[in-house]
Amino acid sequence: MRSDAEVIFSADDFGLTDSVNEAVERAHLEGALTQASLMVAAPAAADAVARARRLPSLNVGLHLVLVEGDSVLGHTALPTITGADGRFGADQVARGFRYFFSPAARRELAAEIRAQFEAFAATGLTLHHADSHKHMHMHPTVASLMIRIGREFGLRRIRVPAEPPAVLRASGDRPGFPTHALYAWSRVIRAQASRAGLSSPDHILGIRRSGHMTPERVNAYLEVLPSGSTEIYFHPATRRCRDLERLMPDYEHVAEFEALCAIRDRA
Repeated sequence: MRSDAEVIFSADDFGLTDSVNEAVERAHLEGALTQASLMVAAPAAADAVARARRLPSLNVGLHLVLVEGDSVLGHTALPTITGADGRFGADQVARGFRYFFSPAARRELAAEIRAQFEAFAATGLTLHHADSHKHMHMHPTVASLMIRIGREFGLRRIRVPAEPPAVLRASGDRPGFPTHALYAWSRVIRAQASRAGLSSPDHILGIRRSGHMTPERVNAYLEVLPSGSTEIYFHPATRRCRDLERLMPDYEHVAEFEALCAIRDRA
């Protein structure tokens, strides 16, 4: 690893299940994990908050959920963008069009984003950063609302999903057109964040291999890290459970937890 490379090891979906929460706590205490992103409306959110309060050195941010997950406000307040169960659907592309073109959807979206920041503030945890489930804040409407509303709650840092194709190639991957397109679009979001006075890591790793950040894959990335700051993000869990099997059947959650624990040098 280059001497001028800074690494941030991060975990998504904090609060989704007890096994995810346990992995976050243990990977922070026993491994390299330095930050986690909290789903405030997820089933195990209260347990995640309790663990975070015991870990003052763990940086916790908001994992904004606007696709494939639970809302804070529920269906009555969000009839355009949630199902009868108050959940956001997994139809990410169709949802993106709705968020962009429907005034009603945008009003509900703004209300829900505010509610999720309010729910995070109510935990008493310091807001270290914000990102989003399935990188939904790469959508221009979501990004604009997240940045504007987030700043009211002291937001200073966001994740910009900018996975460098050159780094992927150097590690043995073969990035295709979607990777190049997302990397190009990330410059727009980065500029938007910069204008708002928000910082972000220079690079992100974990998108192309999401759910498959095994020890071997992580070591391959660490060997070719570029200069500057790189956030490597994971979806760790100490064990598989029914919810993880249902939501992410092909993810290697336990292998990702093991990868974090195998890294002994903290960023």
